[in-house]
Amino acid sequence: MATFVLVHGAWHGAWCWRRVSRLLVGQGHEVFTPTLTGVGERSHLLTDSIGLDTHILDVVNEVKWQQLSGIVLVGHSYGGLVISGAAGPLEKDIASFVLLDAFLAEDGQSLADFQPQAFHDSLASATRDGAMALPPRSAAVFNVNDRDRAWVDAQCTPHPIRCFSQKLALTGARERIAKRSYIRATGYPSQPFDRGLADARAKGWRTYEVACGHDVMLDMPERLAEILQEVA
Repeated sequence: MATFVLVHGAWHGAWCWRRVSRLLVGQGHEVFTPTLTGVGERSHLLTDSIGLDTHILDVVNEVKWQQLSGIVLVGHSYGGLVISGAAGPLEKDIASFVLLDAFLAEDGQSLADFQPQAFHDSLASATRDGAMALPPRSAAVFNVNDRDRAWVDAQCTPHPIRCFSQKLALTGARERIAKRSYIRATGYPSQPFDRGLADARAKGWRTYEVACGHDVMLDMPERLAEILQEVA
């Protein structure tokens, strides 16, 4: 049986993994779904000092203090930057590395580097105004299935603003992990994720395409659970 560590994306929390977690646990696997500092049930911890490094440490400490090894480490969307950063200190503990419709960032890149000018303008404006977080995008933007949209909108919380601008520091550990996979949600148009899929293929990663919106764990939990068990 495998041990999964599932890392959510921006504005989300552990709640988004509930369906997939239930399916994996039902098959006898162990599943850990840390909520990153400042969002979800940890939104009361929001400060202006929280950045990408904070969230990387959230994941590193989850693995360390739960004494996990041989893990399948999964990062959704922004979570792709988080687990890429965590791959350095956790390299010996990772058996399989999975990006789920996520940013395949290189050393020195930030999430903002993948965004259009309008995003940079809004980020600069929010920073000038002293904002600690950016409000969530609507579920409709991510093409979440109609049934879940109102629930997702109610669950999402503002995301710490420094997470979008802080640069990722890589050690090369990610590329040394033997099993690497990229899962693309084709129902969500995104040039950065199309590029991530293409780059992953070019690097020899195992790749998958699923016909649903960006929140694959909500739209197609059964299929996602199948893929995760396969890449384990």
